[in-house]
Amino acid sequence: MTLDWQRATEVAQSITAQWQGEGQPGGAIALFDGNQLRALSCGGLADLAQGTPFSADSVVRFASVTKHIFASLVTGPLAEVIALDDRLAQHLPQLRGPSGQVTVGQALDMTAGLHDLRETLSLLGLSVYNATQSDDLLAFVAALDKLNYPAGSEISYSNTGYRLVEEALKAKGILFAERLQQHICQPLDIHLFAPETWFDIVPGLVPGYWRSDSGWQLASAGLHLSASGSVAGSVRDLSTWLQTLLRDEGPGRGVVARLTAPRQLTDGRVTGYGLGVAHSRFGDAHWVGHGGSHAGYKSYFLLDPQRGVGLALVANREDVSTYDCALRIMAALTGQALPQPGHALMPGLYVAENGSEWLEISGNNACWLGATETLYPSEDGAISLSSHLPMQLRQKGTVIEGEIGHATKRFVLPHRDDSLAQAQGRWFCPEWRSEWVIEGDRLVMGIGPSAPVASLECLGQGRLLATAQDGPWEKRFALHIEGNNMTFLLNRSRVVTARRGDVHWA
Repeated sequence: MTLDWQRATEVAQSITAQWQGEGQPGGAIALFDGNQLRALSCGGLADLAQGTPFSADSVVRFASVTKHIFASLVTGPLAEVIALDDRLAQHLPQLRGPSGQVTVGQALDMTAGLHDLRETLSLLGLSVYNATQSDDLLAFVAALDKLNYPAGSEISYSNTGYRLVEEALKAKGILFAERLQQHICQPLDIHLFAPETWFDIVPGLVPGYWRSDSGWQLASAGLHLSASGSVAGSVRDLSTWLQTLLRDEGPGRGVVARLTAPRQLTDGRVTGYGLGVAHSRFGDAHWVGHGGSHAGYKSYFLLDPQRGVGLALVANREDVSTYDCALRIMAALTGQALPQPGHALMPGLYVAENGSEWLEISGNNACWLGATETLYPSEDGAISLSSHLPMQLRQKGTVIEGEIGHATKRFVLPHRDDSLAQAQGRWFCPEWRSEWVIEGDRLVMGIGPSAPVASLECLGQGRLLATAQDGPWEKRFALHIEGNNMTFLLNRSRVVTARRGDVHWA
């Protein structure tokens, strides 16, 4: 198994070189085997105001790369405290509905059907900048005790499962930040941090940035951080931890085996997502890793356990396609050919034959309920390579059918009608003191001058497609009107319903 470290390093350097332009944020890429760092490549600035170069020791927010670290503790040092087969209600009795019947394992493997809190709050009109606290969020989840789909029936990414498992441990007096230090940082002499809010002081943390029409902007976020994405650190210290996983020793002993063990839907089908790690298979290669995305920060790690090699990438800029970068580097290192994007599907906007969903085919991408995946040719159509949102789609005349998230789908061309006219007026969710106003092709969400505004497009049969801007991100979601009820749908949140007409606030 020949490894081409030079070629992999050249690919990594070509990526970081793109961040070297004047006044740009940057990042760092580390290549390693189990015993040593083979290459470090850095580019761009860690702090645009100070002009500080980005280095291997620059501290960034790992975002969802946190998940595999948390899962390693849950399945290792904390396994006697909480088990994967436990129901969440055993540890959080306030979850009295379907959320409480979700198992810990389902909460961590993306099959739980739990709505993503950040996405749900955005549908209520809260922006990425609105600050929230952990106790309030737990009470919110307990009160809005609905699932996107029956637990175990499909797979779709959500951060809420990790938050709830962390809350279950916290209820027993076990804090993630403390166990991170005890079981990982102290034994390895590395510096990782798990702040609870964006505003906590993190030693060495560099700012994150996103590019607006007027140039680079400082990024921030208000959502209370959780074990779904709270950890911050440098690419050097992240690599030290990942090397212990490859060596299968010390704090990393047994971690890869535990996190990559097959996970199943309730019907027995095996998914491609483990516990905080995603499987990527190309030819004879089997790689595991995970990405992270916070406002202004991107990260990814990718391991080839069979060959005992890996890489870690961190950046303090929003525009990095980390998964593509990681695949290119690993392919160069191992000599593995990557599939080329493409498909034969008919471009355009589609709607579910029955139900509220929409699908858009554009270029090499498929966007379903706001989640976009790159498509690749398959024997009878197109597939995505994502383990947390697998797609298998094929064209049948003007119909697209197949599976998304392992759930059967069938999409047809939309027939425009008077749905937009039917939607005009005020809509309310009294439980959460939320209001939406539709005037013409505009949807106003929230209050005062901070209220987000979305543009609306008719999809027919009571369905509308809304497009809004939420900080650095464009958000596209569906509205489905049935009588006096209107349901909001994002791929990660399908539980918000509003009612038409006058309302008396509780």
